[in-house]
Amino acid sequence: MLENREAPPSAKPIEPHPVMPAYYPEKDRRAGFVRGLFNDTAHHYDRINLLFSMGSGAWYRRHCLARAGLVPGKKLLDVAIGTGLVARQAVAICGDRADVIGLDLSESMLAEARRGLDIPLIQGLAEDLPLADASVDFITMGYALRHVADLNATFREFHRVLRPGGTVLLLEIGRPTRPMVWRAVSAYLGRVVPLVSRLTGGGAGGQTLMRYYWRTIDQCVAPEVITAAMTSAGFDQVRCDVEFDLFRNYSGRKA
Repeated sequence: MLENREAPPSAKPIEPHPVMPAYYPEKDRRAGFVRGLFNDTAHHYDRINLLFSMGSGAWYRRHCLARAGLVPGKKLLDVAIGTGLVARQAVAICGDRADVIGLDLSESMLAEARRGLDIPLIQGLAEDLPLADASVDFITMGYALRHVADLNATFREFHRVLRPGGTVLLLEIGRPTRPMVWRAVSAYLGRVVPLVSRLTGGGAGGQTLMRYYWRTIDQCVAPEVITAAMTSAGFDQVRCDVEFDLFRNYSGRKA
């Protein structure tokens, strides 16, 4: 499925959030910081995720996949697979492990995914997918869009590797719009989760990961910027479904 190709001319990059000097000094250092952060915390990530996802869990992931149209016989690429939380539900729906491919920047996350999933795994970037044109029917990305360098490049790559009629589904947590909800979520995700993560075995790395997560959520570009970038990349039927003023599921189809 690998192929060599020249990068196409790019539109103006859209970063999902501003540079965060407290974590990395310039945007070119973002990918290295994120990779190191996930490498350091991969062993603890599933425990962290139980706190961070606030109980949404396996049922919610499978529900989102089914609602977006995933059925047996579809070939799926899970970008930023992490420990395999979304991919496990995709395998359960598809029924054939060979139909689900996982990709991640972090080699430690891939190692964790490999412990529980017998599927093809690839190390790579969302902005430069090592897959051939029109090679998958479905692309998923679970709570990781905020970690890419450029939304435009990412969505162009998603569009490129999808077959005609293919679907992209992005599970995200977004900044709440209601002040009361924002204050509650900010206290929980910004202070409680990082502290508990440190105390339950994640150490300083786990605490940093969760603090960084909340910062990227709080400073992420508006949903309409994300949907506009998806449309600009060529996706049709682009939508953003919001639940509990917190969970945002972005989806689109390749015509």
